Amino acid sequence: MNDGRGERSFRDYAGITLRGVCMGAADVVPGVSGGTMALITGIYEELIQSIRSFDGQALRLLTKRDWQGLLNHIRWPFLVALLVGILGTIASLSKGITWLLVNEPVLLWAFFFGLVLASVYTVGARIPTWGMGKIVIALLAAGGAYVLVGLVPVETPQSPLYVFLSAIIAICAMILPGISGSFILVLLGQYHHILQAVNDRDILTIAIFGCGAAVGLMSFARVLGWVFKKYHDLTLALLTGLMLGSLRKIWPWKETLSTIEGRHGKLIPVEQINILPQVMTGEVIGAIVLALMGIVLVLGLERLADTDKSIQA
Repeated sequence: MNDGRGERSFRDYAGITLRGVCMGAADVVPGVSGGTMALITGIYEELIQSIRSFDGQALRLLTKRDWQGLLNHIRWPFLVALLVGILGTIASLSKGITWLLVNEPVLLWAFFFGLVLASVYTVGARIPTWGMGKIVIALLAAGGAYVLVGLVPVETPQSPLYVFLSAIIAICAMILPGISGSFILVLLGQYHHILQAVNDRDILTIAIFGCGAAVGLMSFARVLGWVFKKYHDLTLALLTGLMLGSLRKIWPWKETLSTIEGRHGKLIPVEQINILPQVMTGEVIGAIVLALMGIVLVLGLERLADTDKSIQA
C-alpha cells in the first residue's frame, strides 16, 4: 500500500480521483457504502491514515501558522484528489443516480449487488489464513449487518443536537464497508431532512451536520487506524462480514410492505422483503448482466492492483 508520502504521477492522482468518483456514486445511494468502494479499489487503509493525519500535531502547526509544516504533515494531495472525485460525482451524478433509484431500481441494485458480492470474495482473499476466530468475527459482523439493514426507519426529532449526533453516527457508518451512511440517516429519520436542508440552502442545518460529521470522522478514523495496525487480518474479517450481511439491503428484487409519504406526495418504501423474480423478463436478464458486469469490474480492479504491486516490487 502506498503511504501517501512517496512521489506520485499525474496518472496516479487521476486514478485516485476515479476512485473518489466510485465512492461519491455509492454514497448517494441509501444502501451502498462509500467505504466499500474504497476497500474494493484498494485505498481504504490509506484513506484512514490520511484522515488520521489531522491530529494534535496538525492543530499545533495550524495555531503556529506553520503552513509549510502543516502541508508536509497532512496527506493533502491524496485527500484533495479523492475529494475532487467524491464531491464532483455527488454534484454532477446525484440526480442521475436518484433517477435510476426511482425509475430503474432493479438494474441499479443489481449492479451494486455484483460489486459488493465480488468484493466479499476479494477482501476475504486478502486474509492469508482463516482461523476459527476470524470466521466467528466475520459471521457475527454479517449477522449484525443483516439485522441492521433490515430495520424499519423511525420518526425522530430534528433538533440541532439530534442532527449533530446523527451526523457523527452516519459518517462513522459511511467509512465502514458494508454499512451505508445514507441508509443510517434513513434509519435515524434524517435522510430527507438533510436533503431538504441542502436543497433549501439551510446553512445552519448544513453547518451543524458538517460539524458532527467532522467530529465523527476524525474520532472514528483514529480508532480504525489503531485497529488496522494491531489486528489487521481480524479487521479485514470484520469488514468482509459487514459487506456479506449488507447484501440483504441491495438484493435487486423486493416486495414493499409499507411506505411513507415523502416530498411532493411521493410514496417512499420503508419496509421491504427480498423476493425472487417470478418470470424471466428483459429486466431480469438485464439485471443479471449488470450484476455480472459488477463482479467482473471488481475482479478486474483486483487483478490490476496485483499487477501494479508486482511491477513496483
